[in-house]
Amino acid sequence: MPRECAGWRLDAVLAKLFPEHSRSRLQGWLKQGLIHLDGSEAEPKRKVYGGERIDFDASAAVPPAPTLAEAAEDIALAVVFEDEALIVVDKPAGLVVHPGNGNPSGTLMNALLHHAPQLAEIPRAGIVHRLDKDTSGLLVVAKTLIAQTDLVRQMQARSVKRHYLALALGNVERDGSVDAPLGRHAVQRTKMAIVRAGGKEARTHYTVLERFAKATLLECRLETGRTHQIRVHMASIKHPLAGDAVYGKAKSGDARLDAFPRQALHAWRLALRHPATAIDMAWESALPADFAALLDELRHE
Repeated sequence: MPRECAGWRLDAVLAKLFPEHSRSRLQGWLKQGLIHLDGSEAEPKRKVYGGERIDFDASAAVPPAPTLAEAAEDIALAVVFEDEALIVVDKPAGLVVHPGNGNPSGTLMNALLHHAPQLAEIPRAGIVHRLDKDTSGLLVVAKTLIAQTDLVRQMQARSVKRHYLALALGNVERDGSVDAPLGRHAVQRTKMAIVRAGGKEARTHYTVLERFAKATLLECRLETGRTHQIRVHMASIKHPLAGDAVYGKAKSGDARLDAFPRQALHAWRLALRHPATAIDMAWESALPADFAALLDELRHE
């Protein structure tokens, strides 16, 4: 234990000594008795004197997760990039990311556990951000605890760049931004809403790419990553996404737009700093066939 850390909480010192792991993860390992101070278990909030001995085997601190391992399913994955630290997946529309109520299996997580069984030892199978079931596009997964911690910190620092293509109903006159906090809908708890008091800050920037008679193709850039953020923000300025039955119930007057079976939203570009090499990397994904076909029809009016 470094002498200059005298008077610190034990968990704070561990966070300083092992920056590749999150403080909450280190606290968990302390509570499990996997980290010893002078040969004994210690509470995270214990104050240290400096000079104590820390015994910590990081490899032993990753217990197996049989429930995750048993969840592996042979589901096809479109892997855009993979190395020892990362997997970048191009998720199709209709695929749920995490198992949950109504979707106990058949999810992206189940597919990842089959593709890379070691992900059973990583919290949430290494998934650090999500896409809605009916949103297609790029999603990054960490293959190690160290990579996961680094990616979460990049998300918190808002240095991960996520760009979406969105087809919004109506004529969006100019580029702009929506800065409006989001939270759970007061009545419909499965929905999100703009919540001025107590909502989490949320900012979406959008750029007009192409105009059609009844819709506008936008590039949306997330500054924050809240649930349903783009969908709620665009609906709040009276330009809901085509096909969004949850936040855009008004009809556009164009049967092709109104019949589109999902929200017209695609995560087309993802950029981040590689957690192992510190090299800036970026990936792009082509529009899925249904979204591309809709745009082609609109262009041939």
